[in-house]
Parts: sequence; C-alpha cells; structure tokens
Amino acid sequence: MFACRFPTLLRAQRALVAVFCAAWLCGGAQAAGLTVLMADETAAHAEFVRQLRDAQEADSRFDLIHLAAGESSLDEHAPGITMAVGMSAARSAIERPGQDPLVLAMLSRLDYESLKATPALRRPERQIGVLLREPAMADQLALIDALLPAKRRVGVVATAESEPIVSELLRAGQGWDLQVEYAPDAKSLAVVLRLLVSRSDALLVLPDKIGDSQAATLAVLRAGASAGLPVFGTSDGLVRSGGLAAVVATPGQLARQAHSLGRKLEASGTPSGVRVEVAAPATVRVNTTVARGLGLRLPDERELTARVSALR
Repeated sequence: MFACRFPTLLRAQRALVAVFCAAWLCGGAQAAGLTVLMADETAAHAEFVRQLRDAQEADSRFDLIHLAAGESSLDEHAPGITMAVGMSAARSAIERPGQDPLVLAMLSRLDYESLKATPALRRPERQIGVLLREPAMADQLALIDALLPAKRRVGVVATAESEPIVSELLRAGQGWDLQVEYAPDAKSLAVVLRLLVSRSDALLVLPDKIGDSQAATLAVLRAGASAGLPVFGTSDGLVRSGGLAAVVATPGQLARQAHSLGRKLEASGTPSGVRVEVAAPATVRVNTTVARGLGLRLPDERELTARVSALR
C-alpha cells in the first residue's frame, strides 16, 4: 500500500511547491504596484483615478500622490509603474530621474506636442508611454461617414497651434474634401465661419484652443445651426451644447487603456523611445434632439460605436 501511495504523495508535494513558487512570484510582481501622480483635481481626472483604482488587481499596491497638496515627494514612492495624470503631473514626473516605467495619461495631442522638446522625452532613459485622451481623427471622420454617407465636405476652423492635429486629419482624410481655415483671433472667427458654411456639408471642432474655449465652440455651433449644418466634435460637452455627434473616450476606457499601457512598458524591458497611443476604444455620443431638427434618423450610440470601432 505504501509503495502505491508514494508516487501520488510525491506528485502532491511537487504540486504544492509549484503553487508556493507561483504565489511568491506573483506576489513579488504585484508588490511593485502602481503610483499615480495627480496635480489637477478636475472631475475627469478624479473619475479616471477612481476607475484606475478599480481596475487594479486585488492584492497589488496602489499609491495616490496629490502633488498640489504636497502629500509626498516624487522621490519617496516605492518602485513600480508610475502614472502621471494630466499635464502638470506629467511635467513633474518627466523631470524626476528614475528607471521605473512611466505613463503620461490624460494628455491632449497639443499637450504632448509641447512636451516633446523635453530632454527626458527626446532621449528617454526609461520606458515612457503617452496616452492621448482624444480618439484618432480617423475615428471622427468614420463617424461623419456613418451619419452622412453622401457628404464629403467638412469645414474645420483651426489655429496656428492646431497644426499637428490638422496634419493628422489631412492624413486620415484621403478622399474627403476638407475645408481648413485658420482663425488667428476671436474677431476673425466669424469671418472664417462665414466662409466655411458656404462650402461645407458639416463642421468639425478640433480638440484645440477653439474646442477648449466655450465661447469659440458656441460660435461654431451657432454658425452651424444658422446654416442647417451638423457640427461634430471630440467632447461630450459639445454634443450637450448642440453638436450632432462626437467620438469621445470615457475616463473608464482611458483608465483601462492606461493600465494596459503600463503593463506593456513593464514587460518590454529596455527603453526604446516613447510609445504613444491614441484613445481606443472610444464611444459615440449623439444629440438626438439636434438629429431630429436636421431631419436625420440615426442608429443608436451603441451601434454607431461598433461601426466606428470596426473601421479602426
């Protein structure tokens, strides 16, 4: 009987050792955890952090440092992945030397462009990832195509600082008739809008100084409404204020993508330049009241989101 049970006992012992080793290794990996740096207490940033905390593994460490409140210096946190939320936190994080993987999250395209000249990003000595909070311009065009399939003339008001976004839009807009006009100041915005509405089927508000300005955005919305043109954009606020639709990334989606990006950096090992990701997946928002006013019968947001995602 003993001879028959011994191989079984030996296998059980080996299995226990394997389980113990796996648990020890996983515990070591989880102990590295995540350190989140916040400087701007905006509602979007707070929701992003909450979603990020919820996405963490149950046994992993999660440290939140409020830079503005001075709760902790950047040199005191434990090793692991560091995630800076927003532009102010990103500037603080990249100026601190370190070898831990760094994710710069909740940045706009223009935020990233302004950071590109920073030595730490030009010659990164650590794994650095950048997650842009806006979906790709190709997604915005895919949405316009889904709602206005016979229309190709899209009017865009831009500023000098918008050039990186305009370049991305033009690359994505092969086959589209993109009417881009520049407004150097608020006074010229009205003139530019009059030019655009006469030769456009729709207007698109970019995530730039115009898209960030409530007054400028409302001017575009009023011009579109007066001409019977739908207005598209990249924010929930624009849709609530009278835009027809937008492709947006929710804080929850961004938190999950930022978490995934951090894990990719951690697994990749040696620094290999800055890894930049646009927000994907994203969600379509539609103003049904505006759609009815324009005489449009639109699919629901879930179906439109699936259509835009399928074309990515």
